[in-house]
Amino acid sequence: MPDESDQAETVAFLSHGAAYGDAAAPVDRITTHISHIFLVGDRAYKLKRAVRRPYLDFSTVALRRAACERELALNRRMAPQLYEAVAAVTRTSNGGLRLGGTGATVDWLVQMRRFNQDCLFDRMARRGGLSPGLLRALGDTLAAFHAAAEQVPGAGGAAAMERIIRSNDSSFAASPADAFAPSSVARLQLALEAALRDVAPALDARRAQGKVRRCHGDLHLANICLIAGRPVLFDCIEFSDELATTDILYDLAFLLMDLCHRGLTAGANTVFNRYLDRVDESDGLGALPFFMALRAAIRAHVIVSGVSDASRFAEAPTYLDLGLSLLASAPPCLIAIGGLSGVGKSTMSYRLAPQLGRMPGARVVRSDVIRKCLFGLAPEARLGADGYTPEVTARVYARLAQEATTVLAAGQSVILDAVFARPDERAAVQAVAERAEIPFTGLWLEAPQAILEERIGGRAGDASDADISVLRRQLGFDLGQLDWPRLDASGSIDRAAFNARCIISSMGGGSSDPLA
Repeated sequence: MPDESDQAETVAFLSHGAAYGDAAAPVDRITTHISHIFLVGDRAYKLKRAVRRPYLDFSTVALRRAACERELALNRRMAPQLYEAVAAVTRTSNGGLRLGGTGATVDWLVQMRRFNQDCLFDRMARRGGLSPGLLRALGDTLAAFHAAAEQVPGAGGAAAMERIIRSNDSSFAASPADAFAPSSVARLQLALEAALRDVAPALDARRAQGKVRRCHGDLHLANICLIAGRPVLFDCIEFSDELATTDILYDLAFLLMDLCHRGLTAGANTVFNRYLDRVDESDGLGALPFFMALRAAIRAHVIVSGVSDASRFAEAPTYLDLGLSLLASAPPCLIAIGGLSGVGKSTMSYRLAPQLGRMPGARVVRSDVIRKCLFGLAPEARLGADGYTPEVTARVYARLAQEATTVLAAGQSVILDAVFARPDERAAVQAVAERAEIPFTGLWLEAPQAILEERIGGRAGDASDADISVLRRQLGFDLGQLDWPRLDASGSIDRAAFNARCIISSMGGGSSDPLA
């Protein structure tokens, strides 16, 4: 068995400013289940603890060096501004220790540039600082990282997920005896096994499609920080290529699970929708509950591993409860929200989405975003007149129906956000729900022209290109027979959303409780 007492001298040395050339410098130390992190001045130094777990081995100096070098290389993909070097702790000629130097190496460190700890996303979450705009930026960051991540043919798939479940068996067995109720662990493990059987063919198909890549692997909020106004991912898994080489949606699932566990389901829904706006992964959504629940199981045993803090023991079983709730059945529904430009369709869609169906809520498929995707543009990019021809608009509505069909088949609820001015457009989306045999609600939002013009005039950084001239043309549309419930959207979004939930509930969709 590895002996952490062998590192006691190194830990004591690194805990004092003299190690870094300034005896008066304060040193803050953070201990995790696998590392000691020393914060001093504008630098951070990470020492791998001499531990062996079912999923990693840092038991020797050589293994720790390899892990440090791997950590540096992998994290520079995402955070080159943070990861600087691998540094040695060496023995001096008089028997003391030194950071750097030419003596015999005692241990190895990852040297990083220090950042303000208040900019960690977990701390920002605790003080309510994760705005929708910041979470959309996080979705963009993760989508771009996954698009560039190295594909690993032959890795991943159902067999890899089965190995993780079996590894969890060992990790739960090695956890402190009073950390978990054995019956709760058994229930979740059995539920995960059943869920894996259902999604195994899809996981293997995604592996064949190149969706298994060398990902982050440990993507919870404490491993994301805000630097120069942008989310930065750091501290990815370096100790196991197998654990970090996963389906990209399994990587996303850790972040979504962490947000949901913190009660930030609306935030999880924002990241979820923005990510899917940027990358076409709707075919894998059937596996997302399994992925999220498996992440919850792992988080449960990891947070009690090597930690004596009683508060962590109290928190750990809540992850088991979350895992089971993620795997619980939640029938999907289809909601279509129509109305003229400026009426608040997107605001309503994103307000309703977290409350519909299974976590993290409904997929919002927005015509403005689809239109930009057809031209290979980011959602907020501007399109010229060639993007608004009748032919392009027909393609947009066809894509809305196609996306809704795919997402509903995966078991996720869907909100379609578009003008839906023509009767055939409204009939087409209702037919999607009828074919899927799921509840459908169409809502038509209305507000006076003056309010619509005011809202359009106040837009900034939105996917819609509609201006007041577009609205005035829309006011002349012949809507035909409009049999969707009409909803006054001229007042507060809270009142309008409450009324929308009442209508959706009465038509068999979403939560049965309009106050939920």
